[in-house]
Amino acid sequence: MPSKTDKTLAKPEADAATPGAVERVGQSLERALDPLASALKRATRRRDDKPAKAAAAPGKPGLAISPLAVPFPLIPPIAGVEIATGRAGFYKHEREDMLLMRFAEGTSAAGVFTRHGVGSAPVDWCKRQLAATGGADVRALVVNAGCANSFTGKPGADAVRRVATAVGKRFDCRQRDVMMASTGVIGVILDDAKITARLAEVETRLTADAWSQAAQAIMTTDTFPKGAFATALIDGHEVRIAGITKGSGMIAPDMATMLAFVATDAAIAPAALQTLVSLYTRTTFNSVTVDGDRSTNDTLLLFATGQSTAPKIHRAGDRRLADFREKLDALLLDLAQQLVRDGEGATKFVRVTVNGAESPASARKIARTIAESPLVKTAFAGEDANWGRIAMAIGRADEPVARERISIKFGDLYAARDGLVSPEYDEAAMSAYVKKPEFEVTVDVGVGKGSATVWTCDLTKQYVAINGDYRS
Repeated sequence: MPSKTDKTLAKPEADAATPGAVERVGQSLERALDPLASALKRATRRRDDKPAKAAAAPGKPGLAISPLAVPFPLIPPIAGVEIATGRAGFYKHEREDMLLMRFAEGTSAAGVFTRHGVGSAPVDWCKRQLAATGGADVRALVVNAGCANSFTGKPGADAVRRVATAVGKRFDCRQRDVMMASTGVIGVILDDAKITARLAEVETRLTADAWSQAAQAIMTTDTFPKGAFATALIDGHEVRIAGITKGSGMIAPDMATMLAFVATDAAIAPAALQTLVSLYTRTTFNSVTVDGDRSTNDTLLLFATGQSTAPKIHRAGDRRLADFREKLDALLLDLAQQLVRDGEGATKFVRVTVNGAESPASARKIARTIAESPLVKTAFAGEDANWGRIAMAIGRADEPVARERISIKFGDLYAARDGLVSPEYDEAAMSAYVKKPEFEVTVDVGVGKGSATVWTCDLTKQYVAINGDYRS
């Protein structure tokens, strides 16, 4: 039976005070009336400013915009990238559900994909073609929403091949130079004719300035489109980096369930590009979780068109890439955190940090166990600073801990110290703290120097409602 599939430069987590309900309504009205002004505000916002609520965007009808939403940034064109969207008809309601991107000749590509045991036809296709070409001279990307084309066997694989062949003919390139991605319902074979029939029309709309439309076209149960932009210097030359992602539920590490597409006009060799995307996925997309469920279709693709004036870089460790590496890492983290902000039914954005672990891997496992615990997440939803549930999750991770040295903090407030209730424990202060829409939980397990951070959200009744009628 078909089932649900994946849903996969601003700043890290905000610190400023949360606007009141009246202010949020006013901000939403302002953005609805002037979306360009909203985008400009985010593009120029300081890293420590509080993000405002996003304007409405196409997605599943009837879903309320996440109260943690951020507005889509102003993303200027990336040299060597053209974008167009269209309606292939995978959804019953009126919306665009097809994305086409064309890249300049010589574009390098790299990717990280789901480790899910079932996988999907488009994931298989991308992995195979990138292995065959080494990521050199990728010319196009085709994405559809509404059908995952996962668990579809040879018919699903044949559908992907036919789309790649049709795009290759239109763009005068090999089918292996076309990347594919899908999101939607598992177990339904892709009706490739819906895509190929629209290619000619969609191609006429290719433009360098359509990142917002691209982000909207790939949404499923997302309640706002997600994007990020940054500039970096390579050997004194400015380069641009832009990305979009989609995801709301079935979000968990390996790889946070989502689709993400990032492009830069920098000239970076495919091997170096692959090293970078693999390295930074670990602390960004693999460090967020909504519900602990991985998907069949997770795909993160990074494209480098080489159309800037910066020199070509062949090694990921090249010192000239220092600023680029920093900006790419921050951009991927921004996109990953937006997935959590749009967690299905989410009302809380929570940073979980574990220190004092035996190793970073051990710290990450403990943090994930806390972040994915239904009891912890429902306590967050109920604004209950039930630190006993945090203690439960720490022990359930089955990692080395020193019980007599464990500490648990909510923000700067200690709930427990040295394996006991903290002498300064203040129930009223902690209850007030977890009423904030964004807060932090920090744990020290007292056995080493390993540290890791995972971002998560609460688990609400709305999550059940959304997933109870996902296919309707």
